[in-house]
Amino acid sequence: MYMSVITHAPGVPVYAELAGARVLLTGVSPTSGVDLARGFADHKCRLVLQTASDAPEMTALAALMAETASDMHVFTQQLDGNEAVRFAQGPAQRFGGLDVAINLVTVDAARIAGRTTLEAIEDLVSELLLPATLMTRVIANRMRLTMTEGLILNVVTMAPAQNDAEVAFAGILRTALATITRREAESWADKTIRINAIGPRGLLEAAQGGACLTTGPDIAALALYLASRKGRQLTGHVFDAYGAACAGC
Repeated sequence: MYMSVITHAPGVPVYAELAGARVLLTGVSPTSGVDLARGFADHKCRLVLQTASDAPEMTALAALMAETASDMHVFTQQLDGNEAVRFAQGPAQRFGGLDVAINLVTVDAARIAGRTTLEAIEDLVSELLLPATLMTRVIANRMRLTMTEGLILNVVTMAPAQNDAEVAFAGILRTALATITRREAESWADKTIRINAIGPRGLLEAAQGGACLTTGPDIAALALYLASRKGRQLTGHVFDAYGAACAGC
């Protein structure tokens, strides 16, 4: 999967103003965040990548990104609870501040299995979203202090639901993500800090129709747009993704 970074996607818009931008990507792995990292590296951004993977594929991916990024630092560590806060306060600020922060959360079907009660599902949703929520607040506050018109994008993806339990989980997860995104966007709007999200498509969103992100390049293209001047009017939005966890992002 990670080898897709070798070639450029034809017809993808280029946002010259992103050159030199300070960009944080958390939750990157050989199968998640590849196209996002590639997109910002190709725009000559300065990247901070966090990954929990020490696989050889991750090392190869980092080497490829370093060839095009203006500057890059990679941190290999887990981000849970307090660790996420410490990372957002310290290593994430490697360049003295951030213009863009993207937190990736990939939901493994194995973690959903056995969650048969509403309480168990809500506990898992809270566990999945807590690190990204905490980092959103820390990073937004740092953007405020440095008077940065920044973007924070939380990307939550999962494979297409295979049963009723996974359908219900996707709906609850998206609802929680939308609530958090709207609340944080309202809190930081007067500081010109934009908070958006990408989440799994629930039954209600599917019934309403409309565009849906289905591939890693789709997610990368949207992230670049939101980070560019063209996306600076958008905040508090949750964009639908379906099956993107299978295709990487």
